[in-house]
Amino acid sequence: MPRRNVIRSDGQDIFYHVYARGANRRRIFLDEEDYLKFLQLLERYLSPEDARNQYGLPYPNFYNKVDLLAYCLMPNHFHLLVYQRQVHMLTSLMQSVMTSYSRYFNVKYKRTGPLFESRFRASAILDEAYLEHISRYIHLNPRQWKDYEYSSLPYYLHQDTVSWVRPERILSIFETPAEYVKFLEDYQENKKMMDILKKELASES
Repeated sequence: MPRRNVIRSDGQDIFYHVYARGANRRRIFLDEEDYLKFLQLLERYLSPEDARNQYGLPYPNFYNKVDLLAYCLMPNHFHLLVYQRQVHMLTSLMQSVMTSYSRYFNVKYKRTGPLFESRFRASAILDEAYLEHISRYIHLNPRQWKDYEYSSLPYYLHQDTVSWVRPERILSIFETPAEYVKFLEDYQENKKMMDILKKELASES
């Protein structure tokens, strides 16, 4: 089961469910460009190749330091499922992504002040058998989850592959991608786990 906010006792080789939402629950993605910008930032920091800024200097690179297993971007919040290989790397990754995105958002919309209500929340997943349920919770956030553009589900269905999203740990639990979809559609078991996870998030608010 997850353990709340244990990022404060940072660990190596640990799975985390990461969550953050907009200040006052306001939207953090207003149009398609915003969603794509956030995904581009994940790609920037998690790809095997170093990305460089306009001066030719490399951005921080977290490839093989933090693995992104699943994600879903919703209008006023996002969820990530990650595996931290090295201590403190998750915090550094999230600071890089959220600071860069906040700067982009504030410049684009001519606003000031914090975009997110807090830096982020992270629950450690201490039982690997729980991973599949976390991935399901993340992928089922949108109502029209099968066709939602801003989640990692297409990478689970082998519709696309990229180096910075690594679903293999979850898919290895299932014989085929179709079996994973069936698992997502399993309402009764899903409802039980969704209720647990909603209580988990509510208690962190």
